[in-house]
Amino acid sequence: MPSDADKIWKIIVSEASAECRRDPDIRMFLEQHILQFDDFASSLAMLLAVKLGSKHFPPPVLQGLLEDFYRDCPDRVEWAVCDLVATQDRDPAAVYYFEIMLFLKGFQALQAYRFSHWLWKNGRKTMAYFMQNRISEVYSVDIHPAAVIGKGILLDHATSLVIGETAVVDDNVSLLHEVTLGGTGKETGDRHPKVHRSVLIGAGAKILGNVVIGEGAKVGAGSVVLEDVPPHYTVAGVPAVIVGRTEVAEPSLDMNQRLVGEYNAEGGLQAPKAEQREAR
Repeated sequence: MPSDADKIWKIIVSEASAECRRDPDIRMFLEQHILQFDDFASSLAMLLAVKLGSKHFPPPVLQGLLEDFYRDCPDRVEWAVCDLVATQDRDPAAVYYFEIMLFLKGFQALQAYRFSHWLWKNGRKTMAYFMQNRISEVYSVDIHPAAVIGKGILLDHATSLVIGETAVVDDNVSLLHEVTLGGTGKETGDRHPKVHRSVLIGAGAKILGNVVIGEGAKVGAGSVVLEDVPPHYTVAGVPAVIVGRTEVAEPSLDMNQRLVGEYNAEGGLQAPKAEQREAR
């Protein structure tokens, strides 16, 4: 029975072939990156190798390591498919799978992180740090290779995204650009945020310390979160406070960044008092 990766790959090949007919000038590029390959994993390995390779680490060598990764972890190929589908579902600018794969740096940076995490888990920490450095240089995305990130993730735009060493991001989370999942200073040990399923984190939000963002919560753009956020609540502000319940069970899928709540006397948003009491 065909896997999800096989099904998506057939669509990607069909999309790329159609684009070659529409625009013959792009044919060579699409043949090199997609149409010469038999499967999704091989194409993705070459794409990431070309993006992240350098004169100090030639792309063919890196491509071989990426192919080893996908052979050793076939589930990560399926996770890449989940990320691809999540991006198309949630980003109105993302229309075709082949364009997401080839041109959206959030998707590529996430797959490159998964490779660095595999290196880290296998004791190859110097190589993992090297990959973290290259990902940061190429994509302006800084994810520590020890961080734990699930599947079905959207990194929308992704520029200046930072995720620290002990951060955990569960499945089906959406993060916009300039989000930081960081520490609060020089503390050691478990010191970074834990983001549960279906959370939406708006652009520029900073979540600092070993705090928990509950399932289905929403963090407003530009907020600074220093305390736990209850499941299915929206927080916003500096420092962030509860401004109401989320309108849907899975804000990460809805991608609606409006803030729902009441204005207080100072003109700031706050949750209704009953909701504030319930959230405590």
